[in-house]
Amino acid sequence: MVRNVRLTKNGIQCTNSSSTVYLDPKKIQNDGVHFVSHAHIDHLPNGGTGTILSSHETDKIAELRGFTLKNATDSIENFTLVDSGHIFGSKGLLFDDIFYTGDISTRDRGFLKGAQIPKCKTLITECTFGLPEFVLPPVTEIVKQVNEIIANLYSKGKPVLLLGYELGKAQTLSQLFGDWDPIYYHDSVKKMNDLHRSMGVPLKDSIGHTEAESNGLLDKKPWVMVAPMMSAKNNFIKHMKTKYDVITIGFSGWANSKKFGFSRGTDYSIPLSDHCDYNELIELVKKSEAEKVYTIHGFVDEFAMDLNKLGFSAQPLREISLDNFC
Repeated sequence: MVRNVRLTKNGIQCTNSSSTVYLDPKKIQNDGVHFVSHAHIDHLPNGGTGTILSSHETDKIAELRGFTLKNATDSIENFTLVDSGHIFGSKGLLFDDIFYTGDISTRDRGFLKGAQIPKCKTLITECTFGLPEFVLPPVTEIVKQVNEIIANLYSKGKPVLLLGYELGKAQTLSQLFGDWDPIYYHDSVKKMNDLHRSMGVPLKDSIGHTEAESNGLLDKKPWVMVAPMMSAKNNFIKHMKTKYDVITIGFSGWANSKKFGFSRGTDYSIPLSDHCDYNELIELVKKSEAEKVYTIHGFVDEFAMDLNKLGFSAQPLREISLDNFC
């Protein structure tokens, strides 16, 4: 049965005469199926007692972040969870010939394998990097570049901070550059890494920054530390700069943008992302063979326009108001 797709203040709703599917809702309703794609804070819902569809990994990470996904299950008949390659446990959802990507990456990055795109009639895709300027280098090239930077700094006795989001990029960085010794983790990253390891992710075990500093280990330079993304004005960064003369390397898909600044005062900015770049988004749409494409989250107008020029039927999914929304 065909579903009506609409974007509301409570996320994406796909409705037919018998039921509603809520995609990454902000609040859990009493009826329908509520799909939570992954455990980044902006995708986690609050309140409600309705049925939640999410991966086991997402449930565990959400719990660590202070969210309890009540009535959660990873299996409902006629709904298929698809690995989205964004972060550990992230999923897209295939149902009723609709594929919702959630946040998605089709490139392999360490322990994360790129998403395989299913065929569908209706595609709802994010387009965070839906402009042609966002074409990212291969991961192998990034690893080579960063290892050369670290090696050069090590030769000068300089410690290095690798900065990436606490959930997702920090774990990728921990694996890609885990061969450097010694390696430490910011306390928040250590907690997240420990949880990942408990669920089978092969990350190198190490101590947090508080323990390393209290034991005088940070005085024995050089070293590498993985920490959350922070600006140069953050007190932690200021402390590391002042006391240890640390060099910061920030990782973001925005790093090389000509229009959108990113650096946050980091010494180096490296274009590494947990999302598809522009070319990968185009390839994703092609592989889906969708008859209708809805664009969300990002450059929705520009990407939809480009898709239409390529012969697809695409439009931005725009928010509407629902009188009965609460």
